[in-house]
Parts: sequence; C-alpha cells; structure tokens
Amino acid sequence: MNRSGAVLVFLVVLLAAGALVASGAYLPFVSGPGYQPTGTDTTGGTPADGSGTTASSADGSGTTTSPTEGRYDHATVTVLDENGTELGVVRVAVADTPEKRYTGLSKTASLPADRGMLFTYDRQGSHTYVMRDMSFGIDILYIDANGTIRTIHHAPAPAEGEDGEDQRYPGEGQYVLEVNYEWTTRHGIEPGDRVVIEGLEDG
Repeated sequence: MNRSGAVLVFLVVLLAAGALVASGAYLPFVSGPGYQPTGTDTTGGTPADGSGTTASSADGSGTTTSPTEGRYDHATVTVLDENGTELGVVRVAVADTPEKRYTGLSKTASLPADRGMLFTYDRQGSHTYVMRDMSFGIDILYIDANGTIRTIHHAPAPAEGEDGEDQRYPGEGQYVLEVNYEWTTRHGIEPGDRVVIEGLEDG
C-alpha cells in the first residue's frame, strides 16, 4: 500500500470512530463499572425501616468505601408537597455524562435506603430508562426543568435469567431520579410534588 492509500485508510477509520462517538454506539463498550455507593449500615443488614438495600463493608465497621464514589459529583434531593411539607430526602450521585447515564445503577450491588442517582440533561426531553443488569428494583421519577415530578414508575428487579433490557420506562423531563423500589410510596410522593436539588453545581 502506498503512502496516499495509507492516509486514506487512516482517514476512513478516523471518520468511522467519530461517527460512533457522535451516535453513542460506543457506550456499551466503554461504560464504566457499576456505581458502588459509600453508605452506613447501622443494622448490619436490612435498614432500620425495612426499606431498600444496603451496602456492606469489608472491615465490619458498617461504612463502605468505594473506588467508584469519587467518579461522581453529589447533590441532595428533597421532595416537597404542594404545601411545602418535606416528604423525603436522598443523597444522590449525579450522572451527568453519556457514559454515566448509560451505566446508571447497572452492575451496582446495593443502594442504601437514603441514597439514589440523579440523571441530568442540558434541556427537557423524552427519555426511556431500562433495567439493564440491575440487581434490585427501583422507582424512576421524571422531573421537569422547574422541579415538578411528572411521572413515577415502580420498576421491579429483572426476573432470574432476564437482563432487564425489555423493561422500558418512558417519560419526559430534564432530570431523572432513581431511588429504591417503592421509596415514593413509603414517603407519600406523587406526580405534581416538587423537587429541590441542592449542591448540583458544586458537587
């Protein structure tokens, strides 16, 4: 192959790689490891209120440490009813890149009762979330740019032998909040309630 042919092949490969990046098709191949949150389990197993899942610790202290925790900015999400009464609060890892949004809580071993993940977008839009490689059920909340909850889905864990790809939960919003299964039911949270996000910009 002559020099001009080699340059042409290189340009074709470069353009193909650029197309993959632009389309997001590369994400299944580069998505990171599952998010493993740092949390405190004071009961040694199930949270005191019997809800959600817990993180375990290697040293028996009840506090987990995780190499993935530092990859995420964090924020606090508070849900208020129409009267401004606080209904629930969770500390969230912020999924603000295509790679983090694709991975989400997939491959995550467990989620403490007071933790969640907040998916952020530059603008409001329609999205569909799936239960890909999930180990536990979650609630999925679609939230408007103004903080109003539009849709709540209760998504059970995939059945044994299922990968969760067929469990599809569509909605519209600028933010998507994932918390433990039926967290919204336990806290009396409904569409129309308002979400306040603190610490989103400074992590």
